[in-house]
Amino acid sequence: MSYLSREASPLPDELWQKIDSAVVRAARRAMTGRRFLHVFGPLGVGVSSVALDDSDALGEVEKDGLITTRGRKYVEIPLVYNDFALLAKDLESARKTGVPVDLSKAEQSAEACALAEDRLIFFGDVALGYEGLLTAQGVKRNERQDWSTGENAFSDVASGLSYLTEKGIYGDYALVVSPDLWMQLQRLQPGTGLLEIDRIAKLVEGRLYKTPVLGSGKAVLVASDERNMDLAVGQDMTTAYLEQKDLNHSFRVLETVLPRLKRKQAVVVFA
Repeated sequence: MSYLSREASPLPDELWQKIDSAVVRAARRAMTGRRFLHVFGPLGVGVSSVALDDSDALGEVEKDGLITTRGRKYVEIPLVYNDFALLAKDLESARKTGVPVDLSKAEQSAEACALAEDRLIFFGDVALGYEGLLTAQGVKRNERQDWSTGENAFSDVASGLSYLTEKGIYGDYALVVSPDLWMQLQRLQPGTGLLEIDRIAKLVEGRLYKTPVLGSGKAVLVASDERNMDLAVGQDMTTAYLEQKDLNHSFRVLETVLPRLKRKQAVVVFA
């Protein structure tokens, strides 16, 4: 029996395929971090930790006949999960009538996992020792101007790009903003005939995204080349069978993921 315990469920393969499709579809709609981060993996569920390198400090140290690696540590890949249940009477009705099972609960669990993944990417988890793009020590922090007026937003982003260039950090620039800032950019810039959001999108070659995970009043500019950061994936998002209780069936949507920030200077936070 596999660790997903699907063999223990009475569900036919056809229904499992529909669950898998629903989970992937819902997760893709909700995910933001994976739209600009390179994915390292999937490495497999058996891989519990990966190396996290400080690109600027990485090197070998030789002493007394021993060689060790400087600027590298091994970090556990956390598991992200969310549970849902399907009612036995709904499954039986679908079996007898041919009416498709409503998989809304599976999609909700997938969306919850996707948002949890994004929270880990952007904010990490202080209690568990994980750093996020906005919380890591050493990232560039700029005071954000009022993006609802003038060319403040364009000026802030251009300034952030100039900083990255001065530090010799190039490629795969991306800007992620909170929903309120996204709406503030939906205005015509006088004298240009362009929406402010379109002008800024050109600065980052169209890699401009929004996510509710950021809350309000926040934006982050990154050089997301895999030399600077990536997302380590052990087990990619999937669904496991848990148990049958009170006739109903319980499932778990899960994944193991770890954002790896290898170069702190590749991040500019506006807040």
